[in-house]
Amino acid sequence: MRGAIRIFLVFTLLAVVIIEGAAWMQRHRQDMPWAELDLTAPPGRFTAAKIAGLGEDAPRCRALLAAAGNQSRPAPARRPSESCGYEDGTLLSLDIAPSPGGLVTSCPVAAALSVWERQVEAESQRLLGTGVRRFVHAGSYSCRRLYNRTDGPFSEHATADAVDILGFELADGRRLSVLRDWQGRPEDAAFLRAARDAACRVFSTVLSPDYNAAHRDHLHLDTANRGPGGWRACR
Repeated sequence: MRGAIRIFLVFTLLAVVIIEGAAWMQRHRQDMPWAELDLTAPPGRFTAAKIAGLGEDAPRCRALLAAAGNQSRPAPARRPSESCGYEDGTLLSLDIAPSPGGLVTSCPVAAALSVWERQVEAESQRLLGTGVRRFVHAGSYSCRRLYNRTDGPFSEHATADAVDILGFELADGRRLSVLRDWQGRPEDAAFLRAARDAACRVFSTVLSPDYNAAHRDHLHLDTANRGPGGWRACR
């Protein structure tokens, strides 16, 4: 009788563990490497790598954007050289609009921005008590090497897999600049860092004024594809 009771208790415990484990996995699907990428879900541990991987499958990238309700649309391909250009150019359409408008990025960057903008809006409401109307940028595509050197690796900008963020225009009319406000009022500085940290969850590389002087006036965000187990930078 005691043996039967022990067996019953063991199976009951296993059932509870399985049920709780399944519920946890459902709540944290984006933390699972095998889960399908969902651009409407909060970013998880593997979201950035999955987004970067979309650079190898433009049709899937565009389908995921459409499924998320994003109105970004394809832009003409651009391939001036073997090292520069893109086939998956995407004309951005976001709730937080790019300024100036007409910004074209690679599709993975568009996908990452579509997730990031929701995090930025939430942080702005939490820290500043207002929403974000626009993000001010310094462009995406630029056929150049890292730090504009004459030799060495090409920048992710050379394939439109990067975008530089200069600041934000808030819904109440205020403007925040990375250059001016990174060390400005505590609440403004906190928001800019929160925007940087949110980007770290969806981009492969995020570089800010905390990294070096070359990034004193902007946040560099890119979707370099380093594979599922590849390194990421958030500084």
